[in-house]
Amino acid sequence: MEGLTIGRHSVPFPVIQGGMGVRISAARLAGNVALNGGIGLIAAAGLALGSEHFDGKNFFAADNQALIDELRKAYEIAPDGVIGVNCMVAVKDFDGVVRAACEGGAKLIVSGAGLPMTLPGLTADYPDVALVPIVSSIKAAELITRKWHKSYKRFPDAIVVEDPDTAGGHLGEKPELIGIGQYDQYATVRGVKNYLKEKWQLEVPVIAAGGIWDRADLQYALAQGADGVQMGTRFVVTEECDADDAFKQAYLDCTKDDIGLMMSPAGLPGRALIGNIEQVRQHDLDLNVRCPSGCLKKCAYQTAQERFCIVRALERSRLGDMETGLVFCGSNAWKADRITTVKEIFEELFPLAERAAV
Repeated sequence: MEGLTIGRHSVPFPVIQGGMGVRISAARLAGNVALNGGIGLIAAAGLALGSEHFDGKNFFAADNQALIDELRKAYEIAPDGVIGVNCMVAVKDFDGVVRAACEGGAKLIVSGAGLPMTLPGLTADYPDVALVPIVSSIKAAELITRKWHKSYKRFPDAIVVEDPDTAGGHLGEKPELIGIGQYDQYATVRGVKNYLKEKWQLEVPVIAAGGIWDRADLQYALAQGADGVQMGTRFVVTEECDADDAFKQAYLDCTKDDIGLMMSPAGLPGRALIGNIEQVRQHDLDLNVRCPSGCLKKCAYQTAQERFCIVRALERSRLGDMETGLVFCGSNAWKADRITTVKEIFEELFPLAERAAV
C-alpha cells in the first residue's frame, strides 16, 4: 500500500485525520496522527473558547493566536510530521484563520463548509502550503478548479470528496438529498479524478471521506479509485483525542438510532447524536444567550436567535457536558466499542508487513 503525497509533503500512510471542532482534533490528536505516519489536522473553528488569549471580547484575535499555539504544540509531538489545519469557509474570519494557519507552520489547509474560492490568494506568500478543498460533487470540484486557475494560476494539491450520507459534522448537501440512496461517493471520486486528468492533465490525490472505519473500508476506498482516506470519527475514541472522556463515552454508548441529522444555525445540515437537541436549544433559551462572538458569516442564531449558538454548544460537549452540548459524529460512531490509541489504529489499518515496506 502506497503512502500519500500532497503538494510537497509526503507521509507513509494514506490517511488524513479529519478536522473536528471545537477542539476535538487539536494539538494532541493531530500531533500523534502525524507521529504515526498520517496527516494530522487541527480544526480551527472555535479555538478561542478554550484559550488563555480570549478575554470575552477578542474572539477572532484569540482564535488565531490559539491556532498558532496548537500548531506549535502539535509539532512538539511530531517535529517532522505533516500537520495541517481544517479551515471552514463559513466562519467570518476565514481570511484571518487561513493566514494564522500559514504563519503557524501548517503544511496543508483543508477547507470545506462552503467553497474556498479565495484560498490561493490568501496563501500566496506561503507556496509550500498545500491547498485541499472539500467537495461532495464533481460540479463543486470544477467550480473551484476553474476559479483557482483563472484568478490565481493555481490548482488544488488534493481534493477531499466527502460523503454526506456518512460523514460527521457539517455536510455539503441539501438535507432532503441526504440518506436517500442517490449519492455514489466513489463515482464522485472517480469523476473528480477524470475531470482533473482530462481537462487539466492533473494527477493529484483524491481523498475519500465519510464512513471509513477499519482496514476493510480503507482497502475498499483504494480499490474504488481513492488515493487515500480521511477519518474523523474513528480517532475520537482514542486516548489522544482532545475531547473530554464523557464525549468519548457518548460514542461508546450510542446506537445507530442515536445518530441523525440536525440543522445548524450556519444553514447547513449536520450529523450528530440527536437525542439531546431540544436540551441544546433550551440551554440558550433559558439563559437568554445572545450571539457571543459573531463567528459565522451566516448564522440564524445571531440574526434571529433561531436554533442555538453552535460554537458554544460544541464547546460544552468538548468539556464533557453531554446534556446540553452538541456531539457531532459520523454514521459509524456506533461501532466504537473501546478506547484505543492512535498507534493501535495505524497498526490495524497497516499490518506489520506493509509497515516494513514503507
